[in-house]
Amino acid sequence: MIPFFYFCSMLKVSFQQTFIEVGLDEAGRGCLAGPVYAAAVILPNCKLIDELTELNDSKKLTETKRYELREIIQSVAVDYAVAFCTNEEIDRWNILRASMMAMHRCLDKLKVQPEFIVVDGNRFYPYKTLTFKTIVKGDAQYMNIAAASVLAKTYRDDFMIALHEEYPMYGWNENKGYPTPFHVKAIDKYGLSPYHRRTFHLKSQQLKLF
Repeated sequence: MIPFFYFCSMLKVSFQQTFIEVGLDEAGRGCLAGPVYAAAVILPNCKLIDELTELNDSKKLTETKRYELREIIQSVAVDYAVAFCTNEEIDRWNILRASMMAMHRCLDKLKVQPEFIVVDGNRFYPYKTLTFKTIVKGDAQYMNIAAASVLAKTYRDDFMIALHEEYPMYGWNENKGYPTPFHVKAIDKYGLSPYHRRTFHLKSQQLKLF
């Protein structure tokens, strides 16, 4: 018989229930500027998280809903942490390694020691001796990964909006560093800022925007 907690949301709470499980996700891998953020979330059992029934992959939520859910996630989580790797670290290591390192930094910050890790996507660098499971589109299947997705996305957005005050010409308050036509044209006009990733190159279809 499937436990009740699997029906409290369109998403399952976690991948398994035997061990303390933490969900991991990142935000900002495909950006031309700014850091890559990651978040780690350990959720309690379902009876404490009925307010998270609207939780989903952060990309499928409105901005307003993401921030509403962030407050709920932070209030009900057993533990959570947010960390990032800078654009300089991304250039030094590559985006995959920087994303993995940001996730590891989240795990380092947790006060509650997880026993099992679930990660959105198909790649992860082992962390200590903990067992892990990578899940493609995991943020649309499990609440702990979706919660991590929301935290990573909103905290990165906050960072890019703050940077917009210093470099308003790139429109980071709107595009958050992603290669929108406005952002691409601004790079062509003003050049790169100190927060742009030097190892990222525009694709041919983006260059046609000039």
